[in-house]
This record gives sequence, structure tokens and C-alpha cells, in this order.
Amino acid sequence: MSRFFTNAGRMMTPIQRVNVDFTASMLDELDREAKDLNISRQAVIRTLLRRALDEQYVAAAARPVVKERERTAAR
Repeated sequence: MSRFFTNAGRMMTPIQRVNVDFTASMLDELDREAKDLNISRQAVIRTLLRRALDEQYVAAAARPVVKERERTAAR
């Protein structure tokens, strides 16, 4: 039995539940996507949200960093 538990996996962070309000048309879109992908609506939401957050991080990293002194000197 112990051969199955090697502690080689990664620790998962605790999950917090949240409530989100969607319009009926958004739910229809999510349900269609879930059906097409054969996954749950929740999995679709998590996947799309993860992708959007990753895109935000990439975009933020590509922006030039303006130092505070340069910002105040430009005024």
C-alpha cells in the first residue's frame, strides 16, 4: 500500500468558494462550451479565468516600468 504514497505529488492550496452572478446568456454560452468540451461549467469558468489572468501577467510584464521619480518629473 505504501508504494502508492510516494509524497512525489504537489500540495494543493485550500479552495475557497465564491458566488458570482452571470446573465442567462452568459450561462448559456458557458453551458454550450462545457458541452462541446465535455467538461463541467465550473471547469470552463476556471479555465477561462486562469487564461485571462495569465494574459494579464504577460501584458503587465511587457509594459515598461516607470519609476516614481520619472513620473513626478514629467508633471
